[in-house]
Amino acid sequence: RDVQTMTELRDLYQAVILDHNNNPRNYGKLTLANRHAEGVNPLCGDQVNVFFRLGDDVSVKEVGFEGRGCAICMASASIMTETVKHLSVVQADQYVTAFCSLAVGENSDVTGRLDLSTLKILAGVKAYPARIKCATLAWHTARSALSKGGASVTTET
Repeated sequence: RDVQTMTELRDLYQAVILDHNNNPRNYGKLTLANRHAEGVNPLCGDQVNVFFRLGDDVSVKEVGFEGRGCAICMASASIMTETVKHLSVVQADQYVTAFCSLAVGENSDVTGRLDLSTLKILAGVKAYPARIKCATLAWHTARSALSKGGASVTTET
């Protein structure tokens, strides 16, 4: 029974990742973006541009991304945009921290205070160290875009 449940969960997670890869949410450049950053994983070729339009109240009014890469990278970028939309910059940063901790199998101080149910779909990457960078690239890029600097991000620093 436990094996069947694990297989069903794995199939569900794969279906969600494939759905986000094939039908990415918030895909496209924002013409009114006031924050932007580019992220690159030179080892595998993943590339992500993240765009934000922040409101006067320093909340995420709109978010978008463009890029190319593996299914995990693109699905993670799509899930990231859905997660941070309509949050304050501080809340969005907390989700970035929580997701990056989740991806490497660590607990973050903020993890217990956030709804990570959707993000746990990508938590399986912790078993595949080379894929962690694919899953976290968009999140690190979002953090950079949300900061005033918006510096380019690379997985190889």
